[in-house]
Amino acid sequence: MSVSLGQFKEKRDWMLWLILIVILLVALVVIGYIGFYNGLVRSRNWTDEAWSQIDVQLKRRNDLIPNLVETVKGYAQHEQATLTQVIAKRNQLTQVPSSDHQQKMAASNQLSAALKSIFALSESYPDLKANQQFGQLMTELTTTENKIAYARQLYNSSAVNYNNKIQTFPGNVIAPAHNFQKINYLATPETEKQAPKVSF
Repeated sequence: MSVSLGQFKEKRDWMLWLILIVILLVALVVIGYIGFYNGLVRSRNWTDEAWSQIDVQLKRRNDLIPNLVETVKGYAQHEQATLTQVIAKRNQLTQVPSSDHQQKMAASNQLSAALKSIFALSESYPDLKANQQFGQLMTELTTTENKIAYARQLYNSSAVNYNNKIQTFPGNVIAPAHNFQKINYLATPETEKQAPKVSF
């Protein structure tokens, strides 16, 4: 009788250890799952924050454009088509929903191209080029364009990090269960990829 009681205790101890190991494994899996899920949320939030930085700079540029156009109007009365095009591109950009990143950047790229034509006007109008307000606006717009370029780079880096997490294991298992979607990168327009032609 004492032998079978000892076997029973040994079996019970073994079962308790087994249950404890299973509980520990389940706890580790749950903690790992929660940690990875939180990491996905943080990565997505960093990407959203990077986009908001682009949006801030786009708004800043949009706010500077009316002042620039008014300044140019006083000097370049014959360039109404150029000014109208810049205003039209600006208005087009403000109509794009902030959630449509690709369309927003496409409209922004068109506005940047239109702004280059205003920058070129200063070469044809020396008085405009000498205008202090025009020079200050040009400097602010150039700085803003640089900030937009940097913010685009940050957004794409954040998107790469996020996409890597949702496309590799265990993210490719966890992400679909919680509706984490791939984020598209902001592409450089084809016209900007072409090498400039230089002639002597």
